Amino acid sequence: QVQLLESGGGLEQAGGSLRLSCAASGRTVSTYTMGWFRQTPGKECEFVAAINWNGANTAYLDSVKGRFTTTRDNSKNTVYLQMNNLKPEDTAVYYCAADPKSVWAADAVRRPLLYDYWGQGTQVTVFS
Repeated sequence: QVQLLESGGGLEQAGGSLRLSCAASGRTVSTYTMGWFRQTPGKECEFVAAINWNGANTAYLDSVKGRFTTTRDNSKNTVYLQMNNLKPEDTAVYYCAADPKSVWAADAVRRPLLYDYWGQGTQVTVFS
């Protein structure tokens, strides 16, 4: 069983930056595809970013391209989401997720159902 714990969320002014971390425990996720999603009340869970097992491949939601970057440190069993130039519309609860099947396809990694493990989320609030 894998446990995922997100941290790094908070309150930030528009144009600022935050770095989210997702620390995995219980099992190594070094071979897993890892994803980031976000959700606001009344809306569906939205794909934000994904990274393959060795970090060579990433995928992003169009609206965050050029502003967000996901990386991973397999030695620390941790994945990161660096968020720059934040906008009020980025306000959401952010979740990390793990896919032990290590699927990597541009469409598949954007689907929440691909992922078997989820963290509890961290709130990001961006004010103007």
